[in-house]
Amino acid sequence: MHADDPPPGGASAVSAEAAPPAVPRRIYYGYWLLSAGFVAQFVSIGSQTYIFGAFLKPMTEELDWTRSEYTLARTVGQFVMAAAGLYVGGHVDRHGGRRLMQVGSLLLGAALLGCSTVRELWQWWLLNGLALTAGAAMIGNLVVNVTLAKWFVEKRGRVIGVAAMGVSFAGVVLTPLTTVLIDAVGWRDAWRVLAVATVAIVIPLSLLMRRTPEDHGLHPDGRSAKEVAGGAGAAAARDFAASLTRGEAMRTRAFYMLVASFALGALSIVVMLVQTIPYMTDAGYSRGLAALMVSLTSIPSLLSKPVWGYLVELIDARKLAATGFALNAASLLLIVLSVRAGADALIFLGFFTLGLGWGGLIPLQEVIWASFFGRRYLGSVRSAGLPFSLTLGAAAPFGASVYFDSVGNYDGAFLAIAAAAVIATMLVLAIPSPTAGAAARASAVRPATPP
Repeated sequence: MHADDPPPGGASAVSAEAAPPAVPRRIYYGYWLLSAGFVAQFVSIGSQTYIFGAFLKPMTEELDWTRSEYTLARTVGQFVMAAAGLYVGGHVDRHGGRRLMQVGSLLLGAALLGCSTVRELWQWWLLNGLALTAGAAMIGNLVVNVTLAKWFVEKRGRVIGVAAMGVSFAGVVLTPLTTVLIDAVGWRDAWRVLAVATVAIVIPLSLLMRRTPEDHGLHPDGRSAKEVAGGAGAAAARDFAASLTRGEAMRTRAFYMLVASFALGALSIVVMLVQTIPYMTDAGYSRGLAALMVSLTSIPSLLSKPVWGYLVELIDARKLAATGFALNAASLLLIVLSVRAGADALIFLGFFTLGLGWGGLIPLQEVIWASFFGRRYLGSVRSAGLPFSLTLGAAAPFGASVYFDSVGNYDGAFLAIAAAAVIATMLVLAIPSPTAGAAARASAVRPATPP
């Protein structure tokens, strides 16, 4: 048995060896997981997207690749992420995330190191598209957010919002830092530095991971046994009892509408993170200022995540998601028009407001999935949606590069992504809650309290 596996006798059988590391009793262990989630998402998303644009021009110019050839690695990566997610989600439900993060950090570090040696396109697609993405998937969003959703119910929105700040913090720190590093030591040595840093950070971090609070005699949200006995844990009990299995979730219309709306609404993230630096430098701006635009987007995204997370505990997540999607669409339109006009102040405003829209995507998506389908089988349910959502998004960065190679600019591609966000706005508002019958059926066949 591994340390993050449930004990055979349930919470009552927890031994000293199986319990979380000794910490002050006033600190609920879920908050240590929150800290781990922040850093893990910083590394995972940063290694996949926030550093990718910084390497685009140096690598394509030296290796004589087109931008679409270079960007195809991320398209491959989207399919890899979808395939990996089918395994990752179920594993987190059954065993927790510790072993996944340990293996994933080594794989990610090896892939980053391998990227420093590439000479041929097939090597790049294999290392960045396949190995790097698989490693990042084993330490990133799905592992972290499914775990947090099991440890928090009443405070789920705020907690996931704070943990997701790690994603945006990668944009604030990693994009400009990587750009400076490449300019200082060259792109090959930059990959080597990133590889060493990744392993050094994630291996110790993985030791914090635990599957569920019940495995360790704890209750969601840090509720005491006395509070739960007095009815304070009723929300967590209902959430668990109404949980739908993967099969039950996939028989609801809400499942597919959620997948489609968030896939369309989030297209701007992967496209703009990959293409902003080349887009801005093509328009005559310096690499440093172009990297600053990614930071300008990331800062409001970073700061607004806990706000979105707090609001989703008060307001229907579907209405908030529609607001975020609409903001993304308007921001992309403003960026395209202001770059054409050379209106610097409006360019800055466009990237800033784009970040505000991005800020809500992770906390809103994770909360709405957990609230619709419950926490018991959440990893399996979330992973079932990944092939659909990532397939929809896989072609976006590659398509934008193909458009550039054909036309010589990104304007039409960015406007198409804005149109997708408008469709997402309308679609998410139409999502029905899972039927009461499905929830009642789930409650009837499974115990109302965690085993």
